[in-house]
Amino acid sequence: MNLSKLQENLRETVIAAAKSEFSIELETIASEVPPKTELGDVAFPVAFELARRIKQQTGEKSNPRMIAERLKAALKENEAVERVEVAGAGYLNVFFHRAKFLIESQTAEILPRLSESKDQSAPKVCVEHTSVNPNKAAHIGHVRNSVIGDTFVRILKATGKRVEVQNYIDNTGVQVADVVVGFLYIENKTLEDIKNLDANLTAEGKTFDYYCWDLYAKVGQIYQKDEALKAKRAEVLHLVEAGKNPTAELADYVATRNVECILATMERFGIRYDLLPRESEILHLHFWKKAFEEMQTREVIKFETEGKAAGCWVMPFEEHSGNDEHEADKILVRSNGTVTYTGKDIAYQMWKLGLLGLDFYYNLFHTYADGKEVWITTATDLASANVPEFGNSETVYNVIDSRQSYPQEVVKKGVATIFPEKGEAASVHLSYEMVALSPGAAEELGFQISDEDKQKSFIEMSGRKGLGVKADDLLNRLEENALAEVEKRHADLSGDEKRKTAHIIAVGALRYFLLKFTRNTVIVFDFKEALSFEGETGVFCQYSAVRANSIFRKLGEQDSGFRIQDSRLEEISAIFNAEDGDDIWSMVILAARLEETIAYAANANEPALLAKYTFNLAKTFNVFYSRHKIIAEENKAKRAVLIAVADLARSSLTAALNTLGIEVPERM
Repeated sequence: MNLSKLQENLRETVIAAAKSEFSIELETIASEVPPKTELGDVAFPVAFELARRIKQQTGEKSNPRMIAERLKAALKENEAVERVEVAGAGYLNVFFHRAKFLIESQTAEILPRLSESKDQSAPKVCVEHTSVNPNKAAHIGHVRNSVIGDTFVRILKATGKRVEVQNYIDNTGVQVADVVVGFLYIENKTLEDIKNLDANLTAEGKTFDYYCWDLYAKVGQIYQKDEALKAKRAEVLHLVEAGKNPTAELADYVATRNVECILATMERFGIRYDLLPRESEILHLHFWKKAFEEMQTREVIKFETEGKAAGCWVMPFEEHSGNDEHEADKILVRSNGTVTYTGKDIAYQMWKLGLLGLDFYYNLFHTYADGKEVWITTATDLASANVPEFGNSETVYNVIDSRQSYPQEVVKKGVATIFPEKGEAASVHLSYEMVALSPGAAEELGFQISDEDKQKSFIEMSGRKGLGVKADDLLNRLEENALAEVEKRHADLSGDEKRKTAHIIAVGALRYFLLKFTRNTVIVFDFKEALSFEGETGVFCQYSAVRANSIFRKLGEQDSGFRIQDSRLEEISAIFNAEDGDDIWSMVILAARLEETIAYAANANEPALLAKYTFNLAKTFNVFYSRHKIIAEENKAKRAVLIAVADLARSSLTAALNTLGIEVPERM
């Protein structure tokens, strides 16, 4: 059995023993991992809880050590347990039978399958991430959102969840309107002109989203001195939201082309989606109207008649009451009748949870090279056939930056207030801090920064100012750096093989860099740190996996000579009891902790936990590799043990990297 199942069996044993010995029923018990394998493989502090419960029932004090001694016998009956010790004030330290555990790793699944549930009737969860405004190219901040979201999707799938991945497209927002203003009133382009421009850019090897990046920044600069142009924004935004007019058609083309570019960018990072829900359909299919009526019927919103919010419909919460910073976030409908982002988000969240009673129409938007499909919402009933079922999720995880924490809280509480049977737990905000630039990185990119900005520890990126690292540019630079290393080390490879290897290394480097920090950490991006091939990096983890694979390539060229299951149990136990036995076992038990680490990361909503584990696993394997001869070991039994341990380590490391979205190249 794998480690997680073994530990669960031991918990059940302790719970049963507590009832048998002390007539106390425990629903669950905590377990801990001792700091060193010499102190045990799992520890149960249950004796302290039992001592407290016994005193509550009888009024008498009980010694936790004596309680632990009475529980010890039950744990020793498990054939996977070699011995149990009572340590300290009453800890139950369990030592696994190392030889049996390793032998079973060769004949059964020690590692979990780490795959998504194929049962289409199983509960589904939804992860919404990326959600870039479709008005320009994606930048490094957007990539952090996408990498966190994509990795969390992989983590959830590894726990057996059925997951739907959505990328919300705000195609009727202010940012799109600003680019449309640029095309119409600065460049004086028609829709046909824009299509021709797009075709010319493609022919020149350039991209539409990069052109829009520069135009968006230009519009922002002109707004500062041209109030007449800025006034056009509201006019354009109204036309875009209304739909079915030439301005809306132009905006739709601009947004759609940018979405296509953004999807191509994210595909380079191994990031994909199932559905692209668009804001235009939330408006045109009356999702908001249905949600608004539901809220009015259930009296969870109120119409303000006085104060700053007079004439507005608001979601009243006691939290932050009277705090001007958050009052605007409670407004769902402005006094002019327009719906706020928070209002539309509540309607959208209701649909994702299957609570709205309405649905989109759908069209096929894109098919990836391997046949996987991406769908997009549409307002017309002339939609595609054979559409998968979307929405109706058990839980929804929204990956949105921390600056949106309060609006997300309003969405969560709003949905839970309307549908108390669903509760707040159904809506989870995976917040994250921004990615900023170091002053050095900003100057390296050629940006003009003030003397005041030069004194700051970081500079916040701004798409409106054109200040930021485009995702494709960053990946291109990483690939160039990696390619130089590959060419130095593997001159014999073909050009295509070199470029493929460089791409895998570059993606691994960037994904790990963005994942090793916890979500609530501001990342100050610096080129030297991001491009480093040493230290706690994705490249180091990839190198460790490549090194492990090289062992088995060599084994394939010669007779392995000995299989561990052919060895006697006593011989293997003797190896683990030898002077370096604890070192070998440490590698085994760490590699076996992958499943519980993934479960921990899923429960904590923190991909960084898996990233840290992966680095520790890679580092431990490199130490193991340097200390033991493995293939050259002359003792056949020990050689077989070392090979089995290396196999377990490489399987776990490869699976951990895959779950982080990091591929292992053939060579480094």
